[in-house]
Amino acid sequence: MFFRRANPNFKHEGNFLLARVRTNKHGEIIKVRLSKTSEMSAQGRGYFIRKTLTGSQTLDQAVLEVEMTRGHAVTNATVDGGELIPVREWRD
Repeated sequence: MFFRRANPNFKHEGNFLLARVRTNKHGEIIKVRLSKTSEMSAQGRGYFIRKTLTGSQTLDQAVLEVEMTRGHAVTNATVDGGELIPVREWRD
């Protein structure tokens, strides 16, 4: 049996999936908290979420789209207007 390695850009914390996004425009880091119970839409064999992010300091915007399995393992993630920051680089 093979196991897929966890996505290095996301961290599971209880009923939430945590991420950090750096905006392209000014480089602001936006903390993201996705609810595993209320924000996800069923799609095929898993879930999908699209979240518009706005930076509190610069008002930069980015759109995060995440696809995951029923077990909440991230299978694909894209950011329009920014980039995901790997968990090992978080400073908080």
